[in-house]
Amino acid sequence: MIRLIQFLNEKNHFLEKFYALNEAQIVHLRAGRFDGLEIFYNQREDLLKIIKYIDTQIHQAHRMHKDTILGTAVQFTVEQKAEIYACLRAKEAYAKHILEQDLDVLGLIDDAKSMIIKELQGVQKARKAMAGYKVSAA
Repeated sequence: MIRLIQFLNEKNHFLEKFYALNEAQIVHLRAGRFDGLEIFYNQREDLLKIIKYIDTQIHQAHRMHKDTILGTAVQFTVEQKAEIYACLRAKEAYAKHILEQDLDVLGLIDDAKSMIIKELQGVQKARKAMAGYKVSAA
């Protein structure tokens, strides 16, 4: 039972790291710095792998607890239940904020891509204009 709570706390710890990583990247993107995107995505993937592993551990700990309950009358205490609910509420809050951050990151990247496309289109128009000038000047 206590292992389950430890794993829930550990998961929230890594969700907090994930949140902080996103926040730092958003600051960089808003400043127009896109050079660290690959490192950012690799770090996110590493954190997601850790979180997935912890989820597996949570599932196993929960299953062991359910098996123990079926064999004996072991129950969570009121304090343990309160701690589990607090962990689950924190997880939900992190998940909500991380989703919002992801939308911000995608929006910032999309805006930058749009600006680059506009710049490239401007360069193409300028090249066509220069080509037309060279042809008529000859």
